[in-house]
Amino acid sequence: MLLAACQGPLSTLDPGGPQARSVFVFTSVMVLVAGAAFALVIGLFAIALRRGKRVTGGDAVSVTRAERRWVVWLGIAFPMSVLTVLLAATLWVGEGQFVRDDTLPTWRATASQWGWQFAPLGADGVPGATTDRLVIPAGEPVIVEIVSTDVIHSFWVPRLAGKMDAVPGKPNRHLIQADTAGTYLGQCAEYCGVGHDRMRFEVLATAPRSSEAGSQP
Repeated sequence: MLLAACQGPLSTLDPGGPQARSVFVFTSVMVLVAGAAFALVIGLFAIALRRGKRVTGGDAVSVTRAERRWVVWLGIAFPMSVLTVLLAATLWVGEGQFVRDDTLPTWRATASQWGWQFAPLGADGVPGATTDRLVIPAGEPVIVEIVSTDVIHSFWVPRLAGKMDAVPGKPNRHLIQADTAGTYLGQCAEYCGVGHDRMRFEVLATAPRSSEAGSQP
């Protein structure tokens, strides 16, 4: 049961690109840290139940000092240190999801109730022919400009990148990359009406041109 759904076209546990991989690693670390903190709290709670209220006479002062140290180090210092590290990691991972190079190939993903349309953008920003699937070169980053014609949708290819909202009147730019050639499944991750469950699409990652050329005699 612990290994169920680890793989599949919509699995976040089987990343196929650097953006999705960074999200997977960060999520895994957070789960491990949360599990360790939970185990620690349960252990301390068990110790407290076992000791009960057996503080009497001269032992009261020493126990109070010990409790004060527990409060300072485990109640304040420990969670603040963990939260600071997690905040820094969150900012680092989040920054890696943003576009830093405007010269990368760009596609426009247009969401509407209830489907997706994709079109490559030229250097002048003019869209090309519209298709029903996104085509990207494997091993190379691509910018996806995400827009909506009606309500809020969300662009999500679980194996390649995190989620990005499609907001009417506000284009959002998303970075996406596939390690290997193949077909990756995407979907709308924001409930947008009765046809939300049908808002799926495909991302086709093609082999790099250099490898194709090198295979020819």
